[in-house]
Amino acid sequence: MRDLRHLYYLENLLQENNNELVRKAREEGRRCVGTVCYQIPEVLLNLPGIFSVRLRAPRTGSMEMGTYYMTSLTCEYCRALLERGLEGGYRFIDCLMEPASCSQMADCTENLEKLDLLGPGFFVQHVDTPMKDDLNGIEHMIKMCRVRVLDRLHEAFGIDVSDEAIKKAVAVHNEVCDLITEIGNYRKDLRPRITGYEFAVLCLATYCCPKDLLLPILRETAQELRTREPDEKSPWRVRVAVAGAEIDDPDFIKLIEDTGAYVAVDRYCFGSFPGRSRIELSDNEDILTQICRKYVTECQCPRFMNTSKVAGRKEYIDSLAREYSCDGIILQQINFCNFWGYERAGGMHVLTHDYSWPVLSLDRPYVVGVSGQIRTRVQAFIERVELKKLGGND
Repeated sequence: MRDLRHLYYLENLLQENNNELVRKAREEGRRCVGTVCYQIPEVLLNLPGIFSVRLRAPRTGSMEMGTYYMTSLTCEYCRALLERGLEGGYRFIDCLMEPASCSQMADCTENLEKLDLLGPGFFVQHVDTPMKDDLNGIEHMIKMCRVRVLDRLHEAFGIDVSDEAIKKAVAVHNEVCDLITEIGNYRKDLRPRITGYEFAVLCLATYCCPKDLLLPILRETAQELRTREPDEKSPWRVRVAVAGAEIDDPDFIKLIEDTGAYVAVDRYCFGSFPGRSRIELSDNEDILTQICRKYVTECQCPRFMNTSKVAGRKEYIDSLAREYSCDGIILQQINFCNFWGYERAGGMHVLTHDYSWPVLSLDRPYVVGVSGQIRTRVQAFIERVELKKLGGND
């Protein structure tokens, strides 16, 4: 297939947090809100006058200083963020909205704040997010978003937090989601016109760049894909779903596909499911209530521990894998991630025995690079899936 016109540009954008589009938005006078988790409604961090950036640590090498402050037994994503902060990599953000859901991330953000690693006037706002999606959980989320998100942004930066302002943010969010959904649906084809790696780059950019500035690129890419001709013969041997903890490095997806497995669908933190679904609003109910209910009920984070959520996460992965004609599932987590540690173990058992999927369970470093070990494990998994497709022993 011909290369996508904007792919190289987007790849370069993702090489740094303070990328060209971020700098352009700041030059326009907008405030930058850092975020690290899906659980705080992203649309509330993209009101007129502000924009959100999902914090990452691209091109991470050593994490010695981050490890010094957080020890070697904590999540590598958190340590990588702290390392990047110690290097001065986040001085462009004006505040950080952090859900008080992960103790390791709380330690990371506390270090960023206490060590004075960010710019003048910077603050961290901790938002206590619920652990159940019942009525109490939704009501708690509404209160937190009103008091600790909207009120705080209004007090600190004078941001308009009215219903009209929220509706404008929802309109931009929905257009981004519609385009990502249209592009992602091409992965359902048995001769797909987009690779999993290309889609991962496009989707990740929507979390790391001001959405309104990215929209022209997404529109052109969607138009380009409508007439793009897929390869006559598929270069992949099997189709897989990748699920689990956060993935902010598309090269991990590229490694899987270079090994021979097409990544047909993504159910990982900051992928397109469920993060890139429309927010449907009605005039019959408070806007903030509708937004919070959607995020609480659709969230797939293992922090939600009520029985329906625990079972629903496996059912959700199963339904996506079937919808996208997958042959197997790769369930992965970052080293020392508390929540996904137990979720991966339980998920592998349930998806294997209750849903009859071939599952590869990966405990991986934050920086995968060209890991020979992971490549070997994916290759062995592909062979196992092929044997099952041929009717051999699994």
